[in-house]
Amino acid sequence: MVMPTGTSPILLVLLLCWVAPSGQDVAPVQLRLEGPRGPAGEGRLEVLYQGRWGTVCDDGFDFHAATVACRQLGYTAAITWTHSATYGQGEGPIWLDNVRCGGNEGSLAECVHNGWGISDCHHGEDAGVVCSGQRLPGSSPQATSGHLGEVLGLSLEEVRLKPILARAKLSMPVTEGAVEVKHNGRWRQVCDANWTKNNSRVVCGMLGFPREKQINTSFYRKLWNRKLKDSNSSLNTLIQKNSFWVHKVQCQGSEPHLARCPIHVAPPAPRQHACPHGMHAIVSCLPGPAFQKGTGKGKSKSKASPGKVLPVRLRAGTHPGEGRVEVLRHGEWGTVCDKQWDLTAASVVCRQLGYGTAKQALVGAQMGQGLGPIHMSNVQCTGHERTLGECRFQNAERSGCKHEADAAVRCHMPHMDFKSQVRLAGGRNPEEGVVEVLVPVQGRLQWGAVCGAQWGLNEAMVVCRQLGLGFASHALQETWYWAGSPDATRVVMSGVHCAGTELALQQCQHHGPVHCPSGGGRFSAGVTCTAHAPDLVMNAQLVQETAYLEDRPLGLLYCAHEERCLSRSADQMQWPYGHRRLLRFSSQIHNLGRADFRPRMGRHAWTWHQCHRHFHSIEVFTHYDLLTLNGSKVAEGHKASFCLEDTNCPEGLQRRFACANFGEQGVSVGCWDTYRHDIDCQWIDITDVPPGSYTFQVVVNPKHEVAESDFSNNVMRCQCKYDGQRVWMHSCHTSDAYGADVVSDLERRERLASNLV
Repeated sequence: MVMPTGTSPILLVLLLCWVAPSGQDVAPVQLRLEGPRGPAGEGRLEVLYQGRWGTVCDDGFDFHAATVACRQLGYTAAITWTHSATYGQGEGPIWLDNVRCGGNEGSLAECVHNGWGISDCHHGEDAGVVCSGQRLPGSSPQATSGHLGEVLGLSLEEVRLKPILARAKLSMPVTEGAVEVKHNGRWRQVCDANWTKNNSRVVCGMLGFPREKQINTSFYRKLWNRKLKDSNSSLNTLIQKNSFWVHKVQCQGSEPHLARCPIHVAPPAPRQHACPHGMHAIVSCLPGPAFQKGTGKGKSKSKASPGKVLPVRLRAGTHPGEGRVEVLRHGEWGTVCDKQWDLTAASVVCRQLGYGTAKQALVGAQMGQGLGPIHMSNVQCTGHERTLGECRFQNAERSGCKHEADAAVRCHMPHMDFKSQVRLAGGRNPEEGVVEVLVPVQGRLQWGAVCGAQWGLNEAMVVCRQLGLGFASHALQETWYWAGSPDATRVVMSGVHCAGTELALQQCQHHGPVHCPSGGGRFSAGVTCTAHAPDLVMNAQLVQETAYLEDRPLGLLYCAHEERCLSRSADQMQWPYGHRRLLRFSSQIHNLGRADFRPRMGRHAWTWHQCHRHFHSIEVFTHYDLLTLNGSKVAEGHKASFCLEDTNCPEGLQRRFACANFGEQGVSVGCWDTYRHDIDCQWIDITDVPPGSYTFQVVVNPKHEVAESDFSNNVMRCQCKYDGQRVWMHSCHTSDAYGADVVSDLERRERLASNLV
């Protein structure tokens, strides 16, 4: 705009005010929430402008802006807002940047912003909102796509099967029945008009089942007609309550949620006929192997081609059915990059594992960072794949992904009612106490205590998981300070032995007749649970790269001998003359969990070692063993935790633990502790070991003194060749880094090589 000659600045301001539209003149814009959703009312915020959907940058976005957005979407208020593409990265333009609202605006377009499409952001900065579940009176969502969940404010997080047959009512989980959805506190039934197999597949996925099962509806139709004629039947009561008004659900079968299926909704009317020319929709689901009765039954046989079957697993999740996604490819486990990671791909993972569809597709390493290769990026699935390997994807090397972008999932799980079969009593808070279980005693269910003998962390982990409390931080064999429930003083379970992966304590091995010499009472089992736990993993590659031999004079080994870091034959030597042959190496131990790794004992209980002049916070932090190929131990060593600290952290994380000046010890989340090859006891004494082929093994936290989310990756093994003068270390890997077939093949080849020699 060119200012005319002689125009005063005041006049210019008046002209600008006249040109700029007021808040009342701003055209209303349409909003929607997208991305992997949890409950209704949360997601990535998107705006429709000039016929195109785009996102909102998180720069300047705050609670006031979230409040305006939630009210515009028809909700009463905002709970919070999210940044950094919490609900996944959007596509298309970024319409709004530096949005500043007062909180009372009627539309997001009325707020101050840079201007439509003017932004210096990328989609990694997409903003999201979490709105309250309550709707404003008389409001309806702006999206008019006809999706269930976007009509009449219907929340579809609650979908269930109402069992009709007697056998279905007795089964757990419920796998067959009439489909019901909840609206305004009341359950409504769905009619079967144009009901398809794809609809059943989506419903089963939401209920935690990987697939649907064929069902004979003729029996149900006869039962429906019979009840329709009976004026006193429950069916007629449902008709009077207007319970049938969801019609013609049309799913493709790939939807992770019923809310994404187009439907027809009939407006509730008094004395409306229930499902004209039809009946209620009946669905039968097939549970995953972990939820079927009988061992080994129901394991699905994948129809995918062998080259595309990539096994998957979940790591570091607080609850069953959630965690960081890891894929076994080329014989090695690795993670998945979160680029284009969405609910469809996450649902393929969940179904492959025997769960339902995905509740959430998590990005940004929200379940912790992995270690090792990143196998997949830009994963694109149709939703009908049986395994993740059938989806289109790129090799992560081309995408520049790092472990900060590891993908994770939360899956829908079947309702098993395990939580009602165990409880904690007497603790200072709901996360701790004496373990009490509900088991059949002489033909009736009775609450009782668990014998504390042989009780350990694996058993405690199962209890915390069963209660939905995450991981066990302590397993107590004596509970002197916790008083159990008066109705559960009797010991009803003893000799409990769990693998740690069971979903309920009742699934673990235990004595038939109860045998508890300590008698329970103050010797009953107890637990302390925590939502998050650390997870220590050894860097196997560093061990392989730094291993070497050293002949060290005895005169330099007095302190190491005092700490028992040498073989027993060292006791018989003529000190200080002679030397010991040491296999030395560096170790780097990463904390991949979601909580700091801290010593179990407080600093007041640490042990001072005068010779080395340092404290030991954990007496044995790692075990080092040299094994023959058949597993016999030929040499051993150990490393006490004289200094647990953050030696290094990735960019953006601050070191928090350091040993200097009697400081706090521990390993922070994402950081690692390094023990260099040139410090005492960082070795195995192999002076007495003859030449040959061996297995070198390192076990971190061997006595499980500190609880972790996953103990399966605490063991690191290498193949070791020693010719009497030199040593070769190769094929180093953590115990869960490779598939079982790769490990067995490595061991078989080593045995053959040894036999040939």
